[in-house]
Amino acid sequence: MSKDYYNTLGVSKGASADEIKTAFRKKAHQHHPDKGGDAEKFKELNEAYQVLSNPEKRQQYDQFGSDFQNGQAGGYGGFGGQGFGGGMNINMDDLGDLFGGFGDIFGGFGGGRSHRASKGQDLILDIKIDFKEAAFGVEKEISYPRVGACPSCQGSGAATGTKVNTCKTCNGNGRVNRMQRTILGNIQTQTACPDCHGEGKIPEKKCANCQGTGRARVDEKFTVKIPAGIDSGESIRIAGRGEVSEKGIPAGDLLVRVKITPHKKLVREGDDVRSVETIDVRTAILGGKLELETLDGTYNLKIPEGTQPNTVFRLKERGITRLRGRGRGDHFVEVKVEIPKTISRQTKKALEGLIL
Repeated sequence: MSKDYYNTLGVSKGASADEIKTAFRKKAHQHHPDKGGDAEKFKELNEAYQVLSNPEKRQQYDQFGSDFQNGQAGGYGGFGGQGFGGGMNINMDDLGDLFGGFGDIFGGFGGGRSHRASKGQDLILDIKIDFKEAAFGVEKEISYPRVGACPSCQGSGAATGTKVNTCKTCNGNGRVNRMQRTILGNIQTQTACPDCHGEGKIPEKKCANCQGTGRARVDEKFTVKIPAGIDSGESIRIAGRGEVSEKGIPAGDLLVRVKITPHKKLVREGDDVRSVETIDVRTAILGGKLELETLDGTYNLKIPEGTQPNTVFRLKERGITRLRGRGRGDHFVEVKVEIPKTISRQTKKALEGLIL
């Protein structure tokens, strides 16, 4: 009788490869023998996953059912003609994250799998810029230590003048097969080559500076462009300027995190700028001019007659450059009127006459 592998894993016939893998991991965890599960059920799950995770086998299964290999699909015979006790092939990279490592499935024997990261580690560098630099943008030279390509061997891991040879242990594949005896039978696993660490090549003579790793601590130095309008706490991502990892893996990124030194008079509110200025009573009543500081330098603000305390004036397009848009914000100036605490008799009479 043909077996319903989709039903075994609990997925639909249109399930993606990721959905199939996720379903298998969930059910494998539930039925794992070392965790009190049913060993026979666990075998069925593995059988279903071995077929559905392989595009070619899945296509044949969809067309002919579980007997697509000459009627030998019962147990594990459908995977190369071997019964379960004779061994099954499992790619460690395919299942290695299950329960924190493939070895955990079978009681912790696995060990030697080398998990290769997708890229090197990212780094974060804090830099300080002043208020105006943030408003208009600036270029800054930065320096920081990181693990980079070894300067002695340019990252090859080989001593100067020597060759890099193909690894004889794995014949340049970077992977080796191992046979493990488990409670479920013999399992052939694939792991990173212990001699070349998955790279497929070995230096004829290792670089003395990096001991053949191709990596070393270096002092990085370059100029970074800070865009106009950036705000404090925001970061600029620079690809490939982080830590260098194993050969063949992209370096991590550098995150340049900006901290802005406060201005003595100007306060930022989004793309706008605010400031507070003080005028005397005479200017408030009769009008005049107020010299104030803006991002563009000194500006003479006209104060009209009869200006009231806390009046706010708007200077259009004199604020922060918009980081994600066009133009600039505005500069808002709040005017405070200074009332003298003491006045002369002459001034007092003049004010009394003004009031009357």
